This record gives sequence, C-alpha cells and structure tokens, in this order.
Amino acid sequence: MKVIVLAAGYATRLHPLTLNQPKPLLSVGGRPMLDHVLDALAPVGNHDHALDRVYVVTNAKFTPHFEKWAATHPAKETLRVINDGTTDDANKLGAIGDLHLVMTQEQLDDDLLVVAGDNLFSEQLAGLGEFCRAQTTPVLGLYDVKSLEEAKKYGVVSVEDGRIASFVEKPAQPASTLIGIALYYYPRATLPLIRQYIAEGNNPDQPGRLIQWLYPRTPVRTWSIPGLWLDIGSKETLEEAQQFFAAK
Repeated sequence: MKVIVLAAGYATRLHPLTLNQPKPLLSVGGRPMLDHVLDALAPVGNHDHALDRVYVVTNAKFTPHFEKWAATHPAKETLRVINDGTTDDANKLGAIGDLHLVMTQEQLDDDLLVVAGDNLFSEQLAGLGEFCRAQTTPVLGLYDVKSLEEAKKYGVVSVEDGRIASFVEKPAQPASTLIGIALYYYPRATLPLIRQYIAEGNNPDQPGRLIQWLYPRTPVRTWSIPGLWLDIGSKETLEEAQQFFAAK
C-alpha cells in the first residue's frame, strides 16, 4: 500500500505564518504537523500490506522545505517528495490533479491511502488498515462534527448499509452531522476510475469531488474516525491543535 500526502496548497488563510513555511510543516506541540499525520497512519500497514512508500506532493515554492524535513525524518528511506511544478493558487493543479500526477509520474499500480497534510488525529488509525484490507471498493473517512451549523462547511454524507448514499458539498440544509474528511482509500482496481475522472475534464480541485463522482459509479464504503479530528484551516484550529498536542 502506498500513501499519498496532499501538501501542495499555499494556506493563504494562515498568512503570515505560511508565507515562507508550508502549513503541514508548522510546529504543533513541538513537532511538524506532518509528523503527527504520519504517526497516526503508521499502524495502518501490517506485514502483508506494509506502507512501503509515502509520497508527499507539494509545489515548487515549498519543495525545498519538505526535502529538508524528509532528509532528517526517521522514516526517510520510505519518503519521497514530489514537486507538482506550480507556484501559486493561479496555476495549482488541485488536490485530485496532484493525486493523478503522483499516480502517473510514479507509475503507481497499488492500493493507495490518500490524506491531506493538514488533517490531525488524536488517535492512531490502526482500525482503518484492517477495514480497508477487507474491502474491494474505495473507503471514505467520516467524522461526526455533532453540529448542523458546523456541517455546512464540509461535504455532508448519508450512509446506508455502510455505503455512501448521498454526498453534498457545503449544503445549506445538512441532512446529518456526518462529514467526509480528506482521508481516502483507493484500492488498485479503482485507479482507472481516477484516471477517467481527470480525462473527462472534471474539476481537479477539492478531493471530495472525486468521491462525489465515484459513489454513483462504484460502492464507496465509510469508516468513522476515532477520537478527535482537527482540520487545520484557520489560526483558531491551529491554536486548538497546539493546546491539544502540547497537553498530550
């Protein structure tokens, strides 16, 4: 199983903190945010399905930052930094475009675990590995924000028999408080569908759009995130993460 970390954004909402430092490398609890992400994912692999390679896809501006981080990381032998060649929001490839770039450039033909580099988890995700290995179709990570008002900011999911029945991006009237987060499992057999999505000229930004497109075509199962999930999109959530991981 290969891991792809989406880390090519410019995080303009966090300026000036992210003017000269990529968001996933901001310090949280004394360590780069991305270290916490990889710690949470570490137990997903097992002897038969090891996480044998982690691709961190970023932009031309921040590639040197990630290469410096990777060079001193304990798991540096398994890390690969991919430069998508973009320089700002005007020419970015988008999250799905970056996923497709890594698949194509690295000629990937394996199960993929895809995560956003600014998703923080309070618990390790060992159960995700067990769940995904039992599936032949994609899996979307779910989180209950427990507030209809909060759910309006995200892609809201309805589930029937463990599968996505509906997925509505930022609804004015959310049907539930369950949201899809940027944590995805794409088994090898579904990689041609990702290529098809891009080939048809669909919107390459926002990774949830791919799930929206996929679930009417192939079953997409769901897995609920244990513990706390933090989406670091603002200075407020960054401060919340600081406090949580410092206490931890």
